[in-house]
Amino acid sequence: MELCSIASGSSGNCICVGSDDCHILIDAGISGKRVEAGLNSLDLKMEEIEGILVTHEHIDHIAGIGVLARRYQVPIYATAGTTEAVKRTKSVGKIDDSLFHIVEPEETFSIGDLTIEPIAVSHDAAEPVAYKVTQQNKAAAVITDLGIYNDAIVEKLQGLDAILLEANHDIRMLQAGSYPYVLKRRILGERGHLSNESSGRLLGEILHDDFKAILLGHLSQENNYPELAYETVRLEVAMGENPYKADDFPIYLAARDRVSERIRF
Repeated sequence: MELCSIASGSSGNCICVGSDDCHILIDAGISGKRVEAGLNSLDLKMEEIEGILVTHEHIDHIAGIGVLARRYQVPIYATAGTTEAVKRTKSVGKIDDSLFHIVEPEETFSIGDLTIEPIAVSHDAAEPVAYKVTQQNKAAAVITDLGIYNDAIVEKLQGLDAILLEANHDIRMLQAGSYPYVLKRRILGERGHLSNESSGRLLGEILHDDFKAILLGHLSQENNYPELAYETVRLEVAMGENPYKADDFPIYLAARDRVSERIRF
């Protein structure tokens, strides 16, 4: 299997996950042109993508799905709530109803040789989910856009080989920054985004001896720095109640404007 971020951040998100025989996108919140260029840099073509899995309807996760669906007739997988919200988003344009496939949180489905489990998350959207993708005995997850996590999510994330995990903001930067108070409350709330600290704590609960790699994603451009996210997450892992040190695992940063490290496992 492999996991790679084509783009990750508040300005747009698109993650590629796949096996030797099947590749999917999780979100397409950047232009179709950028998605195609990112795939080409991975020696893939959009024609090879067998589905786009949508986490939720915010524009930084769906901006490109209309163009891609119309151009390539690629199936779109999303919860019922997300599907209806996408259809109401005028900027996406008209998408043929036959391309939409409704998924249910916590109910697995298959695309090619990939088994996919939508995981319900707490975010201010219609019916948001994260996704866990399994192929035989290998597993990866893309977990972003959640204000809090709970024991159920921690349990779902046990036994992963790789993860793209949100490290959205530094709490102090956000509190002292220029965002309006209402927006600050939203981001810091239970339906907002994971801070660097929360990301590190969640990571500490799912690490195991055979974990292959971590990608930190969805970093805020205004309320975070890549180096700060990296060091804060590492510190939380080191200080947590787990037997590991941050140096025990490779940790990469997913950027908003370029393709990330290609993680193979």
